[in-house]
Amino acid sequence: MRAVDQRDEKPSERLMITSAYLQYAGSGPMRHEEQLLDECLRRRGIPVRYYTIKRILRRQLPLSPETFIAGDMDAMHGAMRQLGIPIPAPDDYPSSLREFRRREVWTATLGAVERALGDGSLPPTFVKPADRRKGFTGAVCYSERDIAELGTVSRRQRVWCSEVVEWLAEHRVYVNDQRIVAVDRYAGDESVRLDLGVVRSAVAAYHRSGTAPAAYGLDFGVLADKRTALVEANDGYALGAFGITADDYTDLVVRRWCELLESAEK
Repeated sequence: MRAVDQRDEKPSERLMITSAYLQYAGSGPMRHEEQLLDECLRRRGIPVRYYTIKRILRRQLPLSPETFIAGDMDAMHGAMRQLGIPIPAPDDYPSSLREFRRREVWTATLGAVERALGDGSLPPTFVKPADRRKGFTGAVCYSERDIAELGTVSRRQRVWCSEVVEWLAEHRVYVNDQRIVAVDRYAGDESVRLDLGVVRSAVAAYHRSGTAPAAYGLDFGVLADKRTALVEANDGYALGAFGITADDYTDLVVRRWCELLESAEK
């Protein structure tokens, strides 16, 4: 049996993964992300087992520091609680990357947005949940009626608000140990290219800040004025995959999981 040995320059941070659990309901197609991991881990000789969200929430999996686990956000948070890993606070718009947003982004409560849209003091605004629990899907809100359609979602919920802009194309940039390992377009015109110089500058700034995880995704887009701008940041432990290869995706997600394991309460 061959373990996944993360290639880290700091020997004290090297962890050995000897088994893996992947989330799968047991019927229908497996999510693309788990398919990539399943293919790569088995090829590397790592035993893979499947689990359902019910099993992780009931703490029925024998997790250990040598176990890799992958799944959706709820499943990953359940695994972290079981292992005593502090759940990372969401950081969709890192302060160190403020200059790369190229638009106004701020926080408010959902109720404040509803009132401002109602009295006309706020133009159409993109609104999405800012906390870990997502009560609704982010969308452009044109009037208080759009907020009213969310129903019973708490108006005290903290939200991210963003100036509405036109994106010509959007890409996910995958970063593992400060290296850009893949760039995937997931929306927009395929002929529109990112300014990779801007992207590299953003990666460098994020790491200089000391707040960047070991592995993550940065979504960048090209605005109507052709500037490259940050859409949002995504932590690497439950990162969606597009065209990235199975090996690069596996290396990234395992690297972030190993970093999280090191933060477990002793």
